[in-house]
Amino acid sequence: FPYAEHQHTRYNPLRDDWVLVSAHRVKRPWQGQLEKPPPEDVPRWDPNNPLCPGATRANGEVNPQYEGTFVFPNDFPALQPDAPEPAESDHPLFRAAAAQGVCKVMCFHPWSDLTLPLMSLAEIRAVIDKWAELSAELGASYSWVQIFENKGAMMGCSNPHPHCQVWASSFLPNEARLEDRTQRQHLSQHGVPMLLEYAEQEAHRKERLVVENEDWLVVVPYWATWPYQTLLLPRRHVCRLQDLSEGERDSLASIMKRLLIKYDNLFEVSFPYSMGWHGAPMGPFLEEDCKHWQLHAHYYPPLLRSATVRKFMVGYEMLAQAQRDLTPEQAAERLRSLPEVHYKQKAK
Repeated sequence: FPYAEHQHTRYNPLRDDWVLVSAHRVKRPWQGQLEKPPPEDVPRWDPNNPLCPGATRANGEVNPQYEGTFVFPNDFPALQPDAPEPAESDHPLFRAAAAQGVCKVMCFHPWSDLTLPLMSLAEIRAVIDKWAELSAELGASYSWVQIFENKGAMMGCSNPHPHCQVWASSFLPNEARLEDRTQRQHLSQHGVPMLLEYAEQEAHRKERLVVENEDWLVVVPYWATWPYQTLLLPRRHVCRLQDLSEGERDSLASIMKRLLIKYDNLFEVSFPYSMGWHGAPMGPFLEEDCKHWQLHAHYYPPLLRSATVRKFMVGYEMLAQAQRDLTPEQAAERLRSLPEVHYKQKAK
């Protein structure tokens, strides 16, 4: 069966759903919206940028002259620790539940004109260490700690400064609950964590492999929805970020840099994406058996054909199921073949 020529559906065991693959559609002409490429002239320091060292934020607080990572409470949090509980519902179709939590912002670096692929391995390692520290600190009290980065205006990022967000909640969000169920079922039925088995299979098959090292691998997953979506997986069984060894943190910094350089090199643009870490729940779940979980990171980039043409999730995707035009194998081959020297540094 020539997967690159005929439409078919693929099963996503992590989300228990399906994606329609229609590779022949990538040949159709495009007359839709063209996106503006990201600005190339971002100033290294701007006193009016609230994420810069020494700048004043919306609440009047002045940032310290930080030289590495910098974490502060989100000035406009979606979750607050002291929110009251809603009244009990009078009908099962109109239910509400309590939602407490905290939201933090984490700057990766003091310079606004840097992104992760242009940072040094030591600087990326410092980001990883801070992620693990925040995961452990917030996870002591909250059930779920969501670390996520929205990169680029196309993905809703309103500030060019390199940063991410960390939201901790008293509840398991929808995606966490779904992945908890599917991974638990897989371990019960097959006796091995789903994503540990999946990583071993992809390392052996190699057709969707993008980059790998002794501790990690990055693949375009078999069930990918977004054109150049990737999944970052450890080779050993590990449940949470804070469980990573020193060596695994070093090799994680390396493989992240290699992946993100390839992303930027694909269309020679600062590649937009939303990414986030998923690991075992915490808070009260720290006392439970969570060995069905495997730590992993999702990367969801929207670009499809060029730096200005994106994939839209509308129509059929919103009303029926996810659909993609490029096979995961084609996307992986294209990413895999790209150089691992950043196009900006190569030009210099």
